[in-house]
Amino acid sequence: MKGKIFMYLFIFSALFILFMFMNARKAEESYEAKIKSFENKIETKQLEIDSLINLNMDLTYFRLDSDEEAIAYIEDMGYDARKLEQTIIEQLLSQNKAGEDNPIIPYAGMSGNMAINKIRLLNHKWIIADFTDGVYWGQLLIQYDVRENGVVDFEVIKSFLYPRQ
Repeated sequence: MKGKIFMYLFIFSALFILFMFMNARKAEESYEAKIKSFENKIETKQLEIDSLINLNMDLTYFRLDSDEEAIAYIEDMGYDARKLEQTIIEQLLSQNKAGEDNPIIPYAGMSGNMAINKIRLLNHKWIIADFTDGVYWGQLLIQYDVRENGVVDFEVIKSFLYPRQ
């Protein structure tokens, strides 16, 4: 009788161990599949991040704050590049006055007053700016020069007014 109990206990233990082994193997396969899926997602996201970093580098290529030579030129003149950039932007935007066209824009407003909307300093000499009167819009390429006393002179090199569609 004891022999049969031990035999049944042995068979039950063997089946239980076999069941646990199969369950653990399936769990391991499931975890490996999930890990592989997550690794693929991480790789995809890393490629997207690299692509966005490259795009960001391309978009910031023509900017004063990413042009080391232009920053060095400005600092050699004795100015802080970031402060000078803010000063120039403020000077251009301060010429937008209610009821008047901005004097830098070489076009008269047809549906309102021409005003500068967006400004980007390209380097230590050039600015690109966007302007509009609410209906018509265009862009300016402006050359600027900082004199020794801190006064900034602006000269419009080229301008373009988009045709209304």
